[in-house]
Amino acid sequence: MDDFLVIDHVTKTFGAQRAVDDVSLAVSPGEAFSLLGPSGCGKTTLLRMIAGFERPDRGRILVAGQDITELPPEQRPVNTVFQNYALFPHLNVWENVAFGLRMGRRPREEIRSGVDRMLELVRLAEHARKRPAQLSGGQRQRVAIARALVNRPQVLLLDEPLAALDLKLRQHMLMELNTIHEQVGTTFIYVTHDQGEAMSLSNRIAVMNAGKVEQIDSPEHLYETPRSSFVATFIGDANFFTGKAVEMQHEGYVRVMIEGLGSPLVLSNGVVSSNQMLRLMVRPEKISLTLKRPLSGERVNAFPGVVEDSSYFGSHTRYRIRAGEHLITAQLQRSRFSGGEISPAHGTSVWMSFHPDEGRIVRLEDAA
Repeated sequence: MDDFLVIDHVTKTFGAQRAVDDVSLAVSPGEAFSLLGPSGCGKTTLLRMIAGFERPDRGRILVAGQDITELPPEQRPVNTVFQNYALFPHLNVWENVAFGLRMGRRPREEIRSGVDRMLELVRLAEHARKRPAQLSGGQRQRVAIARALVNRPQVLLLDEPLAALDLKLRQHMLMELNTIHEQVGTTFIYVTHDQGEAMSLSNRIAVMNAGKVEQIDSPEHLYETPRSSFVATFIGDANFFTGKAVEMQHEGYVRVMIEGLGSPLVLSNGVVSSNQMLRLMVRPEKISLTLKRPLSGERVNAFPGVVEDSSYFGSHTRYRIRAGEHLITAQLQRSRFSGGEISPAHGTSVWMSFHPDEGRIVRLEDAA
């Protein structure tokens, strides 16, 4: 599938700060693509450059092969949904959605049919005559989406659109956005600092840090195979161990000598040489806890520790376990306990274990 939205070596500087630093990425037509990262990473600045509210210092932005870098916002085939909705309080829902079409002097029948169709799509037809103040936060957000989509933009930009909503409403609106995206097929560019939102909505995610893109991948690959410590910690929780490659094995496995934990066997995740310093990542839910040492028939990596504390979250329990100088987090769901259901209390001696395929070597320059 051909690239549809192309960011080509784009840089933007504010004073001494390089907000976006030589970023390149490409989005396919109809894709739901997220820009994910912490505050100040450059994701909103990049979105604003796509929208035309900021101009890059260097680089180009193309949509469907057209260079839009120098075009003003109103001439770009994009629309933006803002965090604060930006609805007109004196207009009712129908008039808010119709505003862009009226400004474009579209025929009356086109305006009527277009607005009615969009209100049906976002399930607000029965609220058409209400003012924004009479709606819930989720309803106002759907009005903003309908108003942005009624002009049939080639790209819909969503700037942290759910940040003002409570948890339950955010979860509901994510399902709504997924449904709307499936029905209209417009390319979505979604900006958020919430990894859960990005992972549930996106086909692919660009994780940004300090103005640069750390990794672009599917949600599953970002979580299971992060390339850097930053991506690993921003997309979920992780345990990190620094060690030395001491034994290369066939099929891409390597043993890593880690002080106090022995030599766990893991996938190398790339080219590794003997005696090279590495950084190993293991997700908390990949670690099993047992009272006895597990059998090693499947080359299980196992090491002892003592439970320091635990936190109950309903669907799972998180344990912090001391193993020498290492403080390791394990997240257990009772149905997944590999050695029987246990609930170790503070001070209990346990065995922690994980399969070699569950360990990941992250980017080597991140090794301490």
